[in-house]
Amino acid sequence: MGQVIVVTNESSARLQGVLEYALECVPHERVSSRAALPRLRGERVLFALSLSEHGLDADVCALIAGLRQDAGAMEGSFGAMIIDGAGEFYTKQTADMLALAANMSGCHFPGKPLVEATVSLGNWRVQASRRAVEPLEAYRQTARELVLRLAAFEPKRVERPKVLMLHASDRATSNTLQIGSAIVSRLEEQCDIREISLQNGAIFDCRGCSYTTCAHFARQNSCFYGGVITNDVYPAINECNALLLLCPNYNDSVSANILAFINRLTSVLVYNSLYDKSLFAVVVSGYSGGDIIAQQVLGALCMNKTFMLPPRFAFFQAANNPGEAMQAPGIQEKINAFAKDMLKSLHA
Repeated sequence: MGQVIVVTNESSARLQGVLEYALECVPHERVSSRAALPRLRGERVLFALSLSEHGLDADVCALIAGLRQDAGAMEGSFGAMIIDGAGEFYTKQTADMLALAANMSGCHFPGKPLVEATVSLGNWRVQASRRAVEPLEAYRQTARELVLRLAAFEPKRVERPKVLMLHASDRATSNTLQIGSAIVSRLEEQCDIREISLQNGAIFDCRGCSYTTCAHFARQNSCFYGGVITNDVYPAINECNALLLLCPNYNDSVSANILAFINRLTSVLVYNSLYDKSLFAVVVSGYSGGDIIAQQVLGALCMNKTFMLPPRFAFFQAANNPGEAMQAPGIQEKINAFAKDMLKSLHA
């Protein structure tokens, strides 16, 4: 069990109590968020932050800004987060911003690295019911479980990784698919590559089945709608070591088919673990907003669906006209570097 560096601000009494419980018998050192940046390289880092009801607290903003400014601030580090709010909003928003900043500075996040609590603890009612405890106790227990996972976390690497490239793009016109294809072409000698397109099949969004109904279909490795998701995507997700998700920026959101895929993954999680699988993304924007897409993807698939988030998980590019991305200055070097980093994260 490795030592944990606990990065805190002016913690609330509730968060202090949760931390005392979560860190019991775990070697750790507490560091103020104001002085944390020089201490974060090559460490196991728990960001344990209290938020005001307005969310944008000066110390938290300064921490995120510092990570954005130093591309190697968390090189070789593993990270997790406990965010405690004094209001009903901004806990997940802050976590997504912090996770992207830390990841782009070199931090590797295990799957489901966030425990967050709103002021009412209303977001803990379901978990509390499942655990047969009060919401505060569910919060404390889950924080403890997160700390223990962080202290023991070691990313899984294999001799010949299986990489699934998933997209819903047109091969003739998509800048995103052209970049994705170029990346996997660099991986083919050392990885097994599978490509699945969600463009031509009928992809329905999740219908919001009850847990019992979802579990019923999950036992058959299926879900209510069936189709390409259950016939092709579910087996490929279970078999792969890494997912490369291609995400063109559509109105500052992932496309409808990609969003439907994310929502439909719930059925897989009922009986399968995704904690040993890595998440990568290619994000192409016509103008700006790639950071919004990256936060959406990591929030959905790492924070919720339990994929690991390797350092610098997302490839960003701006492009409008078909073929424009592959003509950008330095694009080949950028693709080579991203593919090399993927192999470094995956290959034993």
